[in-house]
Amino acid sequence: MSAITSEMIKKLREMTGAGMMDCKAALSEAEGEMEKAIEVLRKKGLKDIEKRSGKTAAEGTLGVYTHPGDQVVSIVELNCETDFVARGDDFRALARDLAMHVAAMKPLYVSVEDVPESVLNKEKEILIEQLTEEQRKKADRILPGKIDKFLEGIVLMRQVFIKDETESKTIKDLVDALSMRCGEKVTVRRFSRLEVGEGIEKSVGNIAADVAAMVGGN
Repeated sequence: MSAITSEMIKKLREMTGAGMMDCKAALSEAEGEMEKAIEVLRKKGLKDIEKRSGKTAAEGTLGVYTHPGDQVVSIVELNCETDFVARGDDFRALARDLAMHVAAMKPLYVSVEDVPESVLNKEKEILIEQLTEEQRKKADRILPGKIDKFLEGIVLMRQVFIKDETESKTIKDLVDALSMRCGEKVTVRRFSRLEVGEGIEKSVGNIAADVAAMVGGN
């Protein structure tokens, strides 16, 4: 086992945002191996999030995004436990990013639990109608995957973050990561998206493509 140095602790803190003592303990458990230490912190962080599930997150901020041209605006309420965390740069930056994401990806619900049973049942009916006679015999195995895909399109926490070029981080991943860094329960309470002329049949631009182009240009 290699000696745990202050430089190693500092590097791990910069990589993860975890506290000094947590980093030292993780490095000790991982016998000085940085990648293993990161995994230790991730597991610990997720466990800490579960412990805080009963806490009240009543503080927070409103992330606001207005698309160039003032045709689309979105607002996201991001909550935490204390005003101290709510005033932090990371917290406010995530709220703004989530508002941009909502403008581009048009989610309908915050979480899977928010999706009405009637919406799920209607989607199942549609999916079954699309199956061949042979596929319907295996519907109980086919439908779960298709329903998951459907939920990824309409549920904010299930969607892949629009600014993630690897297309691997979901909104839930971002919220959980911030929760681990700040040591508090962080939740998305609600969001709203308004678009000029919404509901009126017209030719509209692709907001998601516009946002992606803006991100790529930064």
